[in-house]
Amino acid sequence: MTAFTRTLHLESTRRIAAVSVVAAGALLLSACGGDGDDMAGMDHGGSSSSAATTEAGAKSGDFDNADVTFAQMMIPHHEQALEMAKLADGRASDSEIKDLAGKIEQAQDPEITTMKGWLTSWNQPTAMESMPGMDHGSMNTNGMMSHEDMAELKGMKGAEFDKMFAQMMIDHHNGAIAMAKDEQKNGKNADAKTMAGDIVTGQSAEVKQLQSILDRF
Repeated sequence: MTAFTRTLHLESTRRIAAVSVVAAGALLLSACGGDGDDMAGMDHGGSSSSAATTEAGAKSGDFDNADVTFAQMMIPHHEQALEMAKLADGRASDSEIKDLAGKIEQAQDPEITTMKGWLTSWNQPTAMESMPGMDHGSMNTNGMMSHEDMAELKGMKGAEFDKMFAQMMIDHHNGAIAMAKDEQKNGKNADAKTMAGDIVTGQSAEVKQLQSILDRF
């Protein structure tokens, strides 16, 4: 082998070795990059899982002061509506009033039980110390009737009862609707807000029905 040939052979060997080193380095970098991507993916998955868990927990029992106030005030409000509805038995003469009184009992009695359950699960009192406005005037801004109003309704019968019942229940329902709308706006608990929506829908329809009854007198 000539000196020139040996030189070419040596340079070729060096080039091959250099290429091998570069290729190995590239493979190493690629492998490191792959590991990084995998870890990033793992972190992403962990974050999503954590967020989902947090969201599920938030939906299950989250509540705020508006939810508590809604339940605490709506319970006695519903209880008075039930008291009024029960007076219709033996006093009302209008078949539509009798039917509506029955529907009020069927709808609101279970809601009372549900709201008491919420307050118990939230470790909150199931009743306020007093219902604002109960002892002042004929009714307060929430449509609650005074003891005098209830006694007067109890003493009526026939068409007089029907007319006063319709008038009182319209005011009572409008108070509940206002409270429910406030819960829809300011509440946090999903179940409470759903019930508030049902109250707005159901009692708004009943107000229209009661008004149509009044229009007959």
